[in-house]
Amino acid sequence: MSTNLAIDDALLEEATRIGGHRTKKATVTEALQEYIQRRKQTKIIELFGTIDIDPAYDYKKQRHRRRSK
Repeated sequence: MSTNLAIDDALLEEATRIGGHRTKKATVTEALQEYIQRRKQTKIIELFGTIDIDPAYDYKKQRHRRRSK
């Protein structure tokens, strides 16, 4: 899909240089991937402390059970 965007030239040049990319497309693609990854990580971090953990759960027992099947 072709899209026209007005991106700050200085910002794009710096990102291309720092990222070591050869093309503007590669720079923007990686920037978008990092943006998405950071947003997903933020949502995961927000879950910390909100999920109850069963202290009796034995993960080693569950791991052994899967291998036996």
